[in-house]
Amino acid sequence: MLLSQWSEFQLEAGADEAGRGCLAGPVTAAAVLFPDGFKESRLNDSKKLSKKDRDYLRPLIEDRALSFHVVHVDTNEIDKINILNASIKGMSICLENLNPRPEFAIVDGNRFHRLAQIPHQCIIKGDSKYLSIAAASILAKTYRDELMFVLDQEFPEYGWKKNKGYPTKAHFTSIMRHGASEYHRKTFRLFPNDQFSLDV
Repeated sequence: MLLSQWSEFQLEAGADEAGRGCLAGPVTAAAVLFPDGFKESRLNDSKKLSKKDRDYLRPLIEDRALSFHVVHVDTNEIDKINILNASIKGMSICLENLNPRPEFAIVDGNRFHRLAQIPHQCIIKGDSKYLSIAAASILAKTYRDELMFVLDQEFPEYGWKKNKGYPTKAHFTSIMRHGASEYHRKTFRLFPNDQFSLDV
């Protein structure tokens, strides 16, 4: 069972992102604010859950949260400010759009920018430790996967329906064969020499 809170604040929100390591598509951020005392044993890091479990948990999260927010930060912004800053920007936007405003935020990872009215704590692997961050990871992942499925209809040659924009061997091969699309991150290494990453 994941932990409910890191701080002593009643209104503590969690934030996470999905798609940071992708070659194409946005980085998607989410923030979730649960009511005090919320518990749900099935919540976990989205990477540790099956698609079926994520699809089951998403409406549960949305129904039981006091507030949630999801945002896509597009490839143009990623190329302009870099992927770390784009991820932080997305999570910041999400936290600032929660209503009620959280009194405190816990953020997955080890880097974040200070927000004017919301103190925060970065937590490495927080999506496998705290309910609100796990919930944010599930929302970010499912919303992003849905978008990549839509973008796949426009550019089916890259296999985004399957690889979701991550650097698979087949994805690299498609880029070398067809060139980069408007949704590829031009500041990323899209044309490796010999080695392929098979992480998905």
